[in-house]
Amino acid sequence: MSLEPILAFFIVRYLRKSMIARDEDSEWIRILTITMYGVVLLAVSEFIFHITPFVMWVWYVFLFGLMYLIYKNPVFDFAKQLTYARLPVVLLILLDFVSDLLKTINPGYYGEIKNYINLAFCVAITWMITTIVKSNKQQKALEAERKKTQAEEERSKFIAAKKDELELMVNERTSELLKQKDDLQQALTELRETQALLIQSEKMASLGELTAGIAHEIQNPLNFVNNFAEVNTELIEELKAESQKPKAERNEELEVEILNDIKQNLEKINHHGKRADAIVKGMLEHSRTSTGQKEPTDINALADEYLRLSYHGLRAKDKSFNANIQTDFDTTIGKIDIVAPDMGRVLLNLFNNAFYAVTERLRQAPREIGADNPGTRYEPSVSVSTKKIGQHVEIKVRDNGNGIPQNVIDKIFQPFFTTKPTGEGTGLGLSLSYDIVKAHGGEIRVNSLYTEGTAKERMKGNGTEFIITFPLD
Repeated sequence: MSLEPILAFFIVRYLRKSMIARDEDSEWIRILTITMYGVVLLAVSEFIFHITPFVMWVWYVFLFGLMYLIYKNPVFDFAKQLTYARLPVVLLILLDFVSDLLKTINPGYYGEIKNYINLAFCVAITWMITTIVKSNKQQKALEAERKKTQAEEERSKFIAAKKDELELMVNERTSELLKQKDDLQQALTELRETQALLIQSEKMASLGELTAGIAHEIQNPLNFVNNFAEVNTELIEELKAESQKPKAERNEELEVEILNDIKQNLEKINHHGKRADAIVKGMLEHSRTSTGQKEPTDINALADEYLRLSYHGLRAKDKSFNANIQTDFDTTIGKIDIVAPDMGRVLLNLFNNAFYAVTERLRQAPREIGADNPGTRYEPSVSVSTKKIGQHVEIKVRDNGNGIPQNVIDKIFQPFFTTKPTGEGTGLGLSLSYDIVKAHGGEIRVNSLYTEGTAKERMKGNGTEFIITFPLD
């Protein structure tokens, strides 16, 4: 068998294998498969039937046609790039063709150059083997690079898909967060509006507590005004009657005395009128929305005024109620910068709670047995004191009521927490008081003695003390 069938087989096999690896056109793969089997069949026929002289020229036509097809058809561009790998194959084909042609035309000359032809065959075969090995390495490297590039492309596509998916998720999450933000903003706005309404409601509730006390407190100066006005009317009538007498009968000393009495009464009317005006102004200050403006205020006068208003308010509801009120004001404090209406609400809340505590204890045990003096009647007592301690002011409000259990003290400043029956408390008084004191840079504390047991055991000193401390400046 000659070399041509082997070359034809390997060239067709290389083309078919390369196209399969590159996922090229399946039609060409089918044609190359049929061609490869045809090459094998023709080679077997040549070997069996000894038709080499005829088939030899068929092989040459086939090989040259195959090389031309590789060069001209774009499908086989990958094979054209391996120029150096094809040269030894072409050289072998040409040497074989020249050798067979010389054998036929001029055998003598062929015998002379046969050794050179054989040497050329050895060089071509060595070159072919070398280029085939090199081409295979290059092909494997190209295939590895192609797979790597394909993997990178797939990875890039996967990353791009994940990126799009993440962007979609981020957009959806952003939309959800924006919606939640809008909802929270709306809820916060509604909460602030509700808080403002609750604060106003608490102020109106405390204003209701003030109303009875103000009515009782303002009644005193009004009674003085009315009484002195009536006395002045009588004195003026008396003066008028005296002035109408004949000059000889008139008592000028009496007229002067009456005029002095009228003047004194007018001064008293003016004093009590100003007192009533101050009470009304205090009520208006308490009812209007606080501006938060700090002003120099006499904390002693403020505490004393709201203590009496709270007490008279309770007295207006229950005429039989009496309590021992004690005050101990530090006169060295002077005026301090505070928001007077706000601090007045704090004091009013504490006074109201103190009077409520002693009232409840009086209602539960009107004749408790004292520890040291059995049979002594329980006497309600509420005290308030102020004291300057360094650069701070301390206000104490104490009562001798039932006291507060520790579990209640822990929650006493929480909004809407109240121990009073339904309808008697909003649960905001101490919470707002806590916020107001904090806004003044101070603090509010509770000390309470609470004893469970019999009336005798509870007489041993139960009571509650609220302590407010805030800086002078």
